[in-house]
Amino acid sequence: MSAQPPLVHHPDWPAVRSAVAPDEQIEQRVEEILRRMTPEEKVGQMIQPELAELTPEDVREYRIGSALNGAGIWPGGDRRATPGDWVKTVDRFWEAAESAYRGRGFRIPFMWATDAVHGHNNVFGATVFPHNIGLGAARDPRLLERIGAATAREIAATGMDWTFAPTVTTPRDRRWGRYYEGYAEDPEVVHGYAAAMVRGVQGAALDTGVTACIKHWVADGGTAQGGDRGTARCPEDLVRNIHAAGFLSGIAAGAQSVMVSFSSWEDPANYDHSPDWGEAYNHKLHGSRHLVTDVLKGRIGFDGIVISDWDAHAEVAGCTVGDAGYAIAAGIDVLMVAGREAWQSVHRTTLEHLRTGRIAPDRIDDAVRRVLRVKMRFGLWEAPRPADRAADPAVLGCPEHRALAREAVRKSLVLLKHRPGTLPLPRTSRVLVTGSGADDIRKQTGGWTLTWQGNDVTRDDLPGAQTVADAVRETVGDAHCTVDPFLESADPAAHDVAVVVIGEDAYAEMRGTIKPWGTLAYAGLKRSYARDLETLRRLRAAGSRVVTVFLTGRPLYTTEEINLSDAFVAAWLPGTEGGGVTDLLFAAPEGGPAHDFRGRLGFSWPRTARSHAANRIPPHIPGYRVPPEEQAPEGEHEPLFPYGHGLRLADPPTADDPLPEDTWQDDTPVPPAAGPVEVLGTPDSPFVWRIGGHNTWSRPHIAFDGVTDVLVVRAVPMARAGRPGGPALDLRFKGYPAFVYAQQPEGRPADLRGYAESGVVEFDVRVLEAPTAAFQLACHDDYPAQPGLDLTERLRALPAGRWATVAVPVAELGRIGSDLQHVDVPFMLYTEGTARIELADVRWRTA
Repeated sequence: MSAQPPLVHHPDWPAVRSAVAPDEQIEQRVEEILRRMTPEEKVGQMIQPELAELTPEDVREYRIGSALNGAGIWPGGDRRATPGDWVKTVDRFWEAAESAYRGRGFRIPFMWATDAVHGHNNVFGATVFPHNIGLGAARDPRLLERIGAATAREIAATGMDWTFAPTVTTPRDRRWGRYYEGYAEDPEVVHGYAAAMVRGVQGAALDTGVTACIKHWVADGGTAQGGDRGTARCPEDLVRNIHAAGFLSGIAAGAQSVMVSFSSWEDPANYDHSPDWGEAYNHKLHGSRHLVTDVLKGRIGFDGIVISDWDAHAEVAGCTVGDAGYAIAAGIDVLMVAGREAWQSVHRTTLEHLRTGRIAPDRIDDAVRRVLRVKMRFGLWEAPRPADRAADPAVLGCPEHRALAREAVRKSLVLLKHRPGTLPLPRTSRVLVTGSGADDIRKQTGGWTLTWQGNDVTRDDLPGAQTVADAVRETVGDAHCTVDPFLESADPAAHDVAVVVIGEDAYAEMRGTIKPWGTLAYAGLKRSYARDLETLRRLRAAGSRVVTVFLTGRPLYTTEEINLSDAFVAAWLPGTEGGGVTDLLFAAPEGGPAHDFRGRLGFSWPRTARSHAANRIPPHIPGYRVPPEEQAPEGEHEPLFPYGHGLRLADPPTADDPLPEDTWQDDTPVPPAAGPVEVLGTPDSPFVWRIGGHNTWSRPHIAFDGVTDVLVVRAVPMARAGRPGGPALDLRFKGYPAFVYAQQPEGRPADLRGYAESGVVEFDVRVLEAPTAAFQLACHDDYPAQPGLDLTERLRALPAGRWATVAVPVAELGRIGSDLQHVDVPFMLYTEGTARIELADVRWRTA
């Protein structure tokens, strides 16, 4: 492995020399093909639809150059599709691209991309490695390179050749829902890891791997208040020296693609707008000619593919979901466009902009030249078709890769507290395994695991997966292990030790973002998390020895939980290999430690429930000071445990005094119910109605003056016959994951606890087509993602085609764990099946 150059301060954007040197023969071949291509063929190479919205016939007709499978999209909609199913699917599209160019005198091979961000995590049976936050704690670049190579082998076994990984963000605010996608808050770790992962994924000479994609360009980890797709407000010097560190090293290591961030960047000293494209003003990275074209392509010298994120062009001023002209002009080479109508519209409007001169021909040629260059560098013209080149499918989840994943778990765990003599536990111990994460594989694997959120997978979806409880049973035997997640029946006194596994539920992206006013206190985020704290209190009262294992995508305020534990281990999101946890908790068969802890914090640990910001001051930036927007309120910035902290079993004991606890508890009195909350049905209702779900990342508003028809839902405003007043809605759910919801237009969420005892959520409904899958009601703030109450049988029991009133006691929502104190969405309907209902007069009221 080549040594990684040290991270240095860059007073200006540096020119980066890539490990993949320009090849004159490749350049000549590219230019020869480019001269022969029609405008339609060129634009086809610039569009990347996803599997659910693309057919082989589309590839032939539009000369599409690549496709992807998003999280939760599988061949035939089967989440347990085999490697052979994947190979057949990819091969069909490859053959369609081949046939599209027959008779043209040249050919352009097809590429297939996937989000393999912690292993080949979208494919059933693949190895699931720890998320990046855990790998960063391991401080082992060689481990990263090995994981990258193993992941590439599994990707190749399914016929694919491009992964949207690694993520090389430098997260600075713990509220961000993608925090766990970062290796560390210090750019030095990110700098070293990015290069190692790129080398592992792509292979030393682009001959043994697949195309890597470093993402998301740039500063998505520095958004104000941790807002997902928010705005980083900082000088360009900090963008360059904190947030671009992984991009500079990744490009030097030979990364062949860069994905641009959904987020925005604002620097008062340097904003960009494009005079030749009108006066549109863009902070969005996808519209930033300065950062995409001038910096990334120009000053840095990146000559690979710059690709958009999923439909991200639609958020750029001057663009729509069906018109990416401004983003293309800014420098985006390949557009990841989800919906079928949308990508066809992008193809059409791009050709129109080319004809009218709004997009210069040279800009289109630059984009296609980069696509062809990358495909040639990976030898796709000489490679066999996917059906012939795919490796042995047994490589997915093979023992060698699972052992590597288990090793990664061992190396990533950080011991934050240890009373001498607590660990390692004897294998003869009688062990009580408790806590909400004791036997929950979803808490271990987190988001981006088979599905987008990862919160709906089962044990059967992850063959061979081991929870911590499974691993304890395997270590001490069934007779010596009791599993009772919420301590409902087990007697702590009958056990020698309690292993308490607690942690966050799975989430991804905005579904994991904590609102600016939210708490970082683990026990304050969800009722089930508060039950974990109560379990620890009960165990302490019983005099139990307690070892706590914390599963989390970010450091959270857990001081009371730590004080109640004899040992406290940050296990992050370790994946499927629970044995990697017990390797450290338990002694070797012959006694003595089997392995010692070696993980070190990649992120400082918060001292208070309001310590949102990173603490590490990057040492390579002369004179750097933590800016005010990165500091916790009231200057509370000293961490409980600093960056780099991590105990070893033999470390001398520290003072046994309790750590200082923050009074984070919310003592706000429960407000009385303040009358009806009119959500739909009155002309002056303040709520905005929106649609979300698969392929609707921009969450379109429902128009009450016309039809709103997107991939997942068709919404038509209507007047209810014989009933005066406000609007009603005719909603058709089309069979994709979809939700329709009412949201407060602005301001803090409402406190609706006053309705908890005697309130009802009431609405009138006419069922025209009964739900074909679970149809759920929810109310929530964005994070934590709230549970849904299944209304399927209630709706199916209503008289078909006739209006009826459904009244759901608010107490039912409370019993399933809904947070009534922070509600900015008082009404949401969610289903993954088909249904058609008419909806009117939605309100909260007291019974």
